[in-house]
Amino acid sequence: MNLAANIQPASNPIDQIELFLDSHSYAHERRSTNEIVVEIQGKWNDMLVFFSFEENMSCLHISCLMNIEAELENKSKIFELLALINDNLWVGHFSYWPEHRMPVFRHSVFYNEQNPRFNAQVAQIFDIAVKECERMYPIFKVVLTKGMEPSQALFPVLMETAGQA
Repeated sequence: MNLAANIQPASNPIDQIELFLDSHSYAHERRSTNEIVVEIQGKWNDMLVFFSFEENMSCLHISCLMNIEAELENKSKIFELLALINDNLWVGHFSYWPEHRMPVFRHSVFYNEQNPRFNAQVAQIFDIAVKECERMYPIFKVVLTKGMEPSQALFPVLMETAGQA
């Protein structure tokens, strides 16, 4: 018995996402009733952020695609890097999009139209996705295009620092 199939939201969160993007002057494309994409100018490269709404589950999925095409044929380094990075994340996770040979940050939230904090939560997830992609871009770049060992590439990010310079 699928109880989620009987629960249909009265509104579509993609409409709210579109209003959020408009209010922050982000150029975006509404690809369908349940999907919108925005291109973000990053420090290292442009990123595409996808918002998709799955009606049957009342779930909003957020994906941030980094424009780094893997040049490695051996994917073991990619998956080792993903495991090391994901072990240190509190929100969301990175995965690998094989069709485009690129890393992607993903996170999902359940949509409840009665939740007054939904827009703030989505804005926070959007911010986290972009910041995590910015933080991890150089690491993905050296592993995916130069073949550096994942633990070696990740060392500066995981290193604890004390004090200020």
